[in-house]
Amino acid sequence: MIQSAKTVLVTGISGYIGLHCARELLEQGHQVRGSVRSTEAEAIAKFTLARSVPRGESVELFRTNLLRDDGWCEAMEGCDAVLHVASPFIMGEPRHPDDLIKPAVEGTARVMRFAEAAGVKRVVLTSSTMAVSSDMESGVGGPKDWADPDRVGSYAKSKILAERAAWDFIAAQTGDKPMELVVINPGGVMGPCLTGKPRGTSTRMISDMIYGRVPMVPDLAFCMVDVRDVARVHVTALDVSEAAGKRFILASEEPIPLMHLAQTLKEAGFDKVATRKAPSLLLRLMAPFNKDVKGMVGFLGRRVRADNKETRHLLGWVPTPLETSVVEMAKSFR
Repeated sequence: MIQSAKTVLVTGISGYIGLHCARELLEQGHQVRGSVRSTEAEAIAKFTLARSVPRGESVELFRTNLLRDDGWCEAMEGCDAVLHVASPFIMGEPRHPDDLIKPAVEGTARVMRFAEAAGVKRVVLTSSTMAVSSDMESGVGGPKDWADPDRVGSYAKSKILAERAAWDFIAAQTGDKPMELVVINPGGVMGPCLTGKPRGTSTRMISDMIYGRVPMVPDLAFCMVDVRDVARVHVTALDVSEAAGKRFILASEEPIPLMHLAQTLKEAGFDKVATRKAPSLLLRLMAPFNKDVKGMVGFLGRRVRADNKETRHLLGWVPTPLETSVVEMAKSFR
């Protein structure tokens, strides 16, 4: 039960996580606003929320861009809180790293600046375990850990630098009632897609698997989380006073092999899913010629665990079984 109804802006509301956050907010009685960057994104958000949750048609949408100031003042006006979910996500290496890093970092700084100017009390930022442990080969990544941006790929670097930009903004504040920041660091996100269509990297990966477009399974394993848990934890973080100024690892303690997901899908009746293991040496040889493969080779064979104790304790997270998440994700594409 929420402490009081709030007006909350969800950036990137048309995305996989953003839509779930908006739905959770609406179900808990909050007033929701959303930022979108295109006519297509606006249409997706309107249609999906209207059909998937009561009061979905009440969401106010504002056209914004992470690299421009236009629209942010109007979107933030009168808001109590912001869920800053918007950020580009790709597994492969972009041709120009700044295409990924610049909107993530400058966009986060822009959201923080306009939120403070509007009198927003708390920002909940969606970061990633990539900002925590993407440079580790093994061991445990926890809230006090930071990955080295000079030792990781472009996506991980974008998450590290964007999160640091948010913390730097908070540290530089002056005044009697500074704006608060809570950071959520999800692992690999699984679970149903509200649009029914794969639009991001994680959703497209499972879609490709169930339609037989992944002939072999690479030796990858990540700590993961259900998208509905991500939404619930974001909304919970709005009201827990002790959460201010903290990072929360939102991922399974143990890394889940991609092969386990493939086998789970196969057992659930998705017959086109391949369960042959891809030779890691072959993938390393392919990497210079394939940007998607290049983005994954650094994670081949890694097994890094996650310290999620404080997330469970302070934010009351009870993890959804990942087997349930991946099967329901696949079913949402049918």
